[in-house]
Amino acid sequence: MLTLYGHPLSSYTQKVLIALYELGTDFEFRHIDLGDEGDRALMRSVEPMGRMPALREGDLVLSQSSLMIEWLDRHHPGPQRLLDPDPDASLPARQWDRFLDFQVMQMMQQIVDARIFMAEGAEERVAPFARGKLDLAYAALDRHLDGRDWIAGGFGLADCAAMPALFYAGAIHPFADHPRLTGYFERLVARPSVQRVIEGARPFYGWFPFKDGIAARFL
Repeated sequence: MLTLYGHPLSSYTQKVLIALYELGTDFEFRHIDLGDEGDRALMRSVEPMGRMPALREGDLVLSQSSLMIEWLDRHHPGPQRLLDPDPDASLPARQWDRFLDFQVMQMMQQIVDARIFMAEGAEERVAPFARGKLDLAYAALDRHLDGRDWIAGGFGLADCAAMPALFYAGAIHPFADHPRLTGYFERLVARPSVQRVIEGARPFYGWFPFKDGIAARFL
């Protein structure tokens, strides 16, 4: 049996959950509370840095969300592949997956970390740079989505990355002035797999310190 270790509010946990739901894979979800020393010790025993999420099947443990999704698509395929099996044909999806993780998710996380974990005044120093990068990323996505329903062919790896990245980034720095990106986000949140993730996280959204933009109706 597959076991996914994570938390419903965790963006990278959500990314893998979407893939699991899309594939229809049977798995056990091990809810991790990092406020609990036992769960922290468990994650340190599973993942080198003690970070969520982690995926285990037998003796195999994977600890990077993109790698988990590629492995799931290869070894637990569903009705539709999440990544083209041809290495060259899959490069656009991998590229946009990395773009969403680094240029959207990480920029969003810098602002969150500055507000929650850093000294007073840190957000005022960090946020302008991160928001500027988000503006560039939103514009690039809006251009790319011209004539496309999904980021790289059919729904796949990059779209699994896009949902939590855009959900949380959009609650901090709205993208409503990018119509193609806005329409894409609405298609994302209409998918049953994404709706399951949103409902699973809903009891914990009060912990998220920003509630603006297009994602506000869920928070």
